[in-house]
Amino acid sequence: MIQLCSVEELTPGTVTRIARPDLPAPLALVKVGDRVFCIDDTCSHETASLSDGWLDGHEVECPLHESRFDVRTGRPDCPPARRSIRTHAVQLVDGIVYVEESSVAAEEPAR
Repeated sequence: MIQLCSVEELTPGTVTRIARPDLPAPLALVKVGDRVFCIDDTCSHETASLSDGWLDGHEVECPLHESRFDVRTGRPDCPPARRSIRTHAVQLVDGIVYVEESSVAAEEPAR
């Protein structure tokens, strides 16, 4: 498991970007109610940081082309994005947010 941050650092209704050298790609954390969700921070349509977008319930909106992604499933709900973003399993232990290391491993290039 990779330790990301404390739950207290997350503000409900916002998307928090986590970019560090020990992560293969930037992640985004979202706190909705008592749950914390972790997704890839990059839109699947173009290279835009989803943490610069807007959160509405369980959906985050890309700041460039307004595609929206469900933070629970990663699925887009409208074009131009057609591919899902990756979601990552989160564990909360003593107020600390952890993500599974295998979940955030770099993706294999498409063949």
